[in-house]
Amino acid sequence: NREILKETIAADEEYQREKWTRFGNEAEKVEVDVIRNQHVLRTRVDKIALRKQAEKRASAHLKYLEQLSQKAPDFPIPLRAHTVWEGMVVKLSCTVQGCPPPKQQEAQFDTSFSPTWVEEGDSLNLQCAFTSALLPFQQDVSWAAHKEHEGVYTARLRTWDGIQEHNAYVYVKDASSAVLGGPASPLALQVSDVNKDYVFLTWQPPSADGASPVEGYYVERCDLGQGEWVRCNVHIQKMCHYPVFGLKEGTMYQFRVRAVNKAGAGRPSKATEPILTTDPLEPTRTMVVKVDQGRTITITKDELEGQVKAPFPPTNVHTCEVSDTYVVLSWAEPEPRGREPLTFYVERSLAGKSSWELASLDMEVNSPRFPVFDLVKGRQYCFRVRSINKYGVSDPSEPSALISLGKPQAVPPPPHAVMAIRDTDTSVLLQWRESKDKDDILGYYLYYSEAGTQDWKTVNNKPVTKTRFTVHGLKTRKEYVFRVKSVSRAGNSDYSDESQPIMVKSAIYVPSAPSAIALLLCTGSEMVLGWRAPSCNGGDPVRGYYLDKREKGMKVWREVNIKPVKERQFKVCNLTNGDFYQFRVFAANMVGIGKPSEASEAFLCEKWTMPEPGCPSDLEFREVRNNSLKLLWATPLYEGRSPVTGYLLEVSQGDQSDDWTALNDSPICDTRYKVSDLQTGQTYRFRVSAINEAGVGCASLPTEPVTAETQPGTKNIEVGVDDDGFIFLGYEATDMNDESKFLWNKNYTDPIGADRVRAETKKNRYFYMDCDPVSVFDFPLAVIALKSGWQIEVSETGSVRLWLQTESLSNAAELRLIFNDREISSTPHRKINFDKAKGLVEILFDQLSPEDKGSYTAQLRDGRAKNQFTLVFNKMIITCFVFQGPYFQEFLSWSINEDCELIIKCKVTKKEVGSYRAVVSDGRGEDVSTLELLDEGETQPSIHKQYLFVALCITVAAHFALLIKQYICAPREKRIDQEGRARPGSSMQNVWIEILNPTESDKGKYTLEMFDGKETHKRFLDLSEKGIQLWMLAELLLVFVFCFASERAKVTKGLPDVVAIMEGKSLCLTCFIDGEPAPEIFWLRNDREIVDQNHFTITKEPKCSTITIHNVYMDDSGMYSIYVCNQYGSETVDVTVSVYKHGEQPPTNAILLKTRLCNLKGEQCSCHTRALQPY
Repeated sequence: NREILKETIAADEEYQREKWTRFGNEAEKVEVDVIRNQHVLRTRVDKIALRKQAEKRASAHLKYLEQLSQKAPDFPIPLRAHTVWEGMVVKLSCTVQGCPPPKQQEAQFDTSFSPTWVEEGDSLNLQCAFTSALLPFQQDVSWAAHKEHEGVYTARLRTWDGIQEHNAYVYVKDASSAVLGGPASPLALQVSDVNKDYVFLTWQPPSADGASPVEGYYVERCDLGQGEWVRCNVHIQKMCHYPVFGLKEGTMYQFRVRAVNKAGAGRPSKATEPILTTDPLEPTRTMVVKVDQGRTITITKDELEGQVKAPFPPTNVHTCEVSDTYVVLSWAEPEPRGREPLTFYVERSLAGKSSWELASLDMEVNSPRFPVFDLVKGRQYCFRVRSINKYGVSDPSEPSALISLGKPQAVPPPPHAVMAIRDTDTSVLLQWRESKDKDDILGYYLYYSEAGTQDWKTVNNKPVTKTRFTVHGLKTRKEYVFRVKSVSRAGNSDYSDESQPIMVKSAIYVPSAPSAIALLLCTGSEMVLGWRAPSCNGGDPVRGYYLDKREKGMKVWREVNIKPVKERQFKVCNLTNGDFYQFRVFAANMVGIGKPSEASEAFLCEKWTMPEPGCPSDLEFREVRNNSLKLLWATPLYEGRSPVTGYLLEVSQGDQSDDWTALNDSPICDTRYKVSDLQTGQTYRFRVSAINEAGVGCASLPTEPVTAETQPGTKNIEVGVDDDGFIFLGYEATDMNDESKFLWNKNYTDPIGADRVRAETKKNRYFYMDCDPVSVFDFPLAVIALKSGWQIEVSETGSVRLWLQTESLSNAAELRLIFNDREISSTPHRKINFDKAKGLVEILFDQLSPEDKGSYTAQLRDGRAKNQFTLVFNKMIITCFVFQGPYFQEFLSWSINEDCELIIKCKVTKKEVGSYRAVVSDGRGEDVSTLELLDEGETQPSIHKQYLFVALCITVAAHFALLIKQYICAPREKRIDQEGRARPGSSMQNVWIEILNPTESDKGKYTLEMFDGKETHKRFLDLSEKGIQLWMLAELLLVFVFCFASERAKVTKGLPDVVAIMEGKSLCLTCFIDGEPAPEIFWLRNDREIVDQNHFTITKEPKCSTITIHNVYMDDSGMYSIYVCNQYGSETVDVTVSVYKHGEQPPTNAILLKTRLCNLKGEQCSCHTRALQPY
C-alpha cells in the first residue's frame, strides 16, 4: 500500500508539474510578446526623441556654421609691393570681408597698391582692416624700417576654403649719407660664436659706395650699462667679418658697422640685438636627475670636481677662423677642469723653432677663443695654450698644426646677360645669368638709369638671392637701362654690362573675356545680340569679336562668324523658330584670342510682337566725379508698336544688390543723363528702361559697379572765346605719348565736321578746337577793370615814372608791354615793374632820351579776362636854368588833380626881386611866360594877408600824356618863396597865380606864353605901383586866364554795349565824335579794319560816323569797334553784335529799340540792346 501511495503521489506531482509547465510556457509567451511590444514602442519613442535631438543639433550646427561663414575673411583689396626708407613709419593696408551665406565665394583682389619707397631709419607700419574686431596686437605691425627689413611680407588668413594670403614687397631706400660723398650703411650684421670675452661678427656690404669705392669698415660696440659707442678696430677691416675680443663677461653689448671710403665713414648699420657675453659650455656642466613624485636633483660638475686643484692643460688647439689679416684660435677646456675659474695663456712659435713666446702678452683670455692679428704673411706658426687658476698654471697643451694667414678673398665676378622684359606700365622684369664661380656670392644689387643720362639709381638695398627681379617705380614710356653687381663678404663686384634699353609699358597679352550678353531683337529666324567689352584689352585695342552658339541641352559649341566683328552687336542668322539658344563671345587683339565669356542664358528664338520696347544697350559712364557721373546708352533696336518716347533710370547701391530705386520721376527723352547727389566713395550700378505708348519695356542689363570718386589728376575742358569771337576748347593731358590721340566729339557721340573746326596740338600738350563765332550771350567777355589810367611823374633828379593801376589780379596774370609795335622788357635804362596783387604797372626811366618817344601799350590777361591801355608819349624836355644868383630850394615837381589838371611848380630863394621866366617846350615848339619883379627902393606899408605867387597850371585830358619842362629865370637873383607866399590854381579852361602879402618887389611886367602845337599864345600883365596898392587894399587875386584850343579825339555818344538783331535784317550803328583837330575814323570787326564796301557801308563826317550792315547773317556776329585818333590822343569804343535766327527770341534782358530807317539806304533795321554788368 505504501508503495502504491508513493506511486499515486508521484503521479499526481508529475501531473501537477506538467500542468504548471504548460501554463508557464503560455505565460512566458505572453511575457515575451509584452516585452517585444514594449521594446518596439520604446524604440519608436527613442527614434522620435533622437530625431528631434538630431534636428536640434543640426540646426544649432547649421547656425554655428552660418555664423562662422559670415565671419570668414576674404581679401577684396590685396597688398602690393612697397618700398620704404629705413626708419620711416609706413602703413600697408588691405581690406578683408566675410563671405555671405549660403554660398561662399572666392577672394577677389580688385584694388592694388602701387609700390612705396620708405627711407632707411623711418618707421614702417603694416596694417590690415577686418570686418570683425581683432585683438590690439593683431591689428597693426609697426617697427623702424631698416634695409634688413626689405623683402616680401605676407598677410595670411584661414577661411573655410583654406588659407587665403597675399604678398607685398617692401623696399627700403638708403638714408642720406653721414658725410658728403660717404658710403651707405652696411646691413645684415650678425653675431655668432658668443663666449665670455669674444664674439664673431659678419655683415654684407652696402649697395652704394658713395663718391669713391668702399675701402673697409669700422666695427663699434656699445656697453648697454654705459651707453657709449666705442670703436673696436684701429685699422680698417676690408672683409665683411671681424672677431671682437676683450669683452667683459656677463655684460650686455650691441654692435654696429660703418663703411669707409675717401670721403669718410658713412652711416652705421642697424645695431644688433643686445648680446650677453657668457660661457656657452655652462649648460653642459649641469645635470638634472629625476626622482619619485616628480622631484628633481640638479648636479654640477663643479661639485663633482671639487677635489681638483692644479688645472690640466687644454686640448685640441686649432683655428676656427682664418683670414688674410688674422686667425682665430680655438681649443677645448681641460677635463676635469675643477670648480675654480680658469683663464688661459696662448704661446706661439715659428715653424721649426723650439723657442716659444707669449702671444697673449698682458691680455687676459677668459674663453677658449683668441684672435691673432700680428702674424707675418708667408710664415707658419705653432700655438699651444696653458690653463691657469688660483692654484697655478698647467702644463702646455699639445702644439697645434702649422698655422698661417689665408689668401686674400677675391671679389666675385659680375653677372652677365642682363635682360629686361616688359611687365607693367611702371615695372620691368629683370633677368641675368650668374657667374660660374658662385660659391661665395651672397646675392645681387640692381641699378637702373634712364637711357642716355648715366644717372644711376639703386633698385634694392638688400641683396637678391635669385637671378630675376621685378623693378618697380619706373616712369611709363621712358627708356631705361639696367646693370647688376654680385655681393660677397669680400665686397661687391664690378658692374655688369648694361642691358639693352627698354621702354616701360605694359606687356601685351590677350584681352579678358567679354560679359553681359543680351538679346536686343529677335525676328523668328534671326537674333541681334549685344555684349559688354572686356574689362582689360591686354595692352592693345580689341580688334574684333568671335561668337559661338549651341542649342539648349547640347554640349558642342559651333562657330557663328569666321571674320571678326568690330562692333559689340551682331545679327545671328539661320536660326530655328521655337528653339532655345545659348551664346558666348571671344575678344581678340593683335596677340590672339582671349578666353570666352560665360554662356548666356537660353534665348528663345521667337518673333517679338510685344507692344513695349526692347531694352537699351551699350550703357557707359563718362565724367565720373565725387558726387556725379554721366550715363550714356543706345536706343533699343525694337521699339514695339509705337516709337520710344522716353527712358526711366534706376540705381542700386553696392556690387550685387537687387534693390533698385528710380532716378527720374518723369521720362527723359535724351540718351544721356547726368546723375547727381551721389555719395563719395559709394559703389553704384545702373540700368535703363525704354517707354512708349504701350508702357515700360524690359530693363537693360545692369552696368558694371562704378565708384563715385574723382580720380587723381582729373582735369576739365577749358572753354572760352578768343579775340576773333571764336569758341576754343582746351584740354591738357598730363600723360601723353607718341601713341596718344585726341578724339573730339559733340554730345559724346556725334563727330565734329572738319569744315567747322580747326584742331591743333601745342607743345604744352594743350589741344584747341576753334568753332564758329559765338554771341556773348553764351560766353560773356571778361574785361580787366581799370582803376587809374596812365599817369606820369617826374622826380627832382629828372627820373620819369609812367604807371597805371587796375583791379587786383591773380598770380597767373600776364603782362605784355608794347612800345611802337614791338614788345619791350626791363633794361638798365628802363625798368618795368608789375605788382599783380595791386594791379600796378609802372615804367621807370633814369633819364629820358629821344628814343623814348612813342606809344606805350600795356596788354593784360588774367585767365579769360583781358584788357589793354595805350599812352601816346610825346618827348618833351624838362630843364631848369638859373641866372645870376637865385637857386632852387625845391626842384621842379608836378602833379595831377581830380580835374585832370597838370600842376607844375618849384621853390626858389626868398629874394623875390628879379626876372622870372617859365618855358614849356616839346617837339612842336615852346611857350614862354615871363615875370619881371624890380626893386626900385620904394617902400610899401605892411599889409595883412598879402600874397604873391608865380606858377603854371596846365589842364590836360584824361588819355593825353603831356610832359613839360619849365624854365624860371630871375635876372636879379631874386627868389620866390613858393611855399609861403604863392599858390597856383587852375580849372578846365583857366590858369591863375595867387600872391600872398604883395610888396614893392613884386612890381613888374608878367607874361604867360602857351604853345598849342601850331602857334604861341601870350598874355601880359603890368604890376604897377597902383596895382600893388589895389591888391593891398582889397587883397586882390591875380589870375592869368588862357583857353586851350587843342583837344584829344574822343567818342561822345552813340554805341550800346550789346546789340541783338534778327537774321536777314539790316543794322545801322551811329557814333558822335569830338576833337580838335578833327580826328581820323576807323571801323573794326574783331580788331580788324573793315574794307568790304559791298556788305558794309561806312559814312564819315567831322562830328559823326555811321556803319550799316546789309542783310545780316549768322557769321556777322562778333565785336565791332570804332577807333578815332588825332595828334593829341585816341579812343576806341566797342559794341558786340549777336545775330539770332527767325523764330527765336532775343535774350529776355535785352532792351527793344524802335524800328527806324538807316541813314543811307532807308532799309528797315531792328535792334535789341542790353547793358553788360560792370566788371
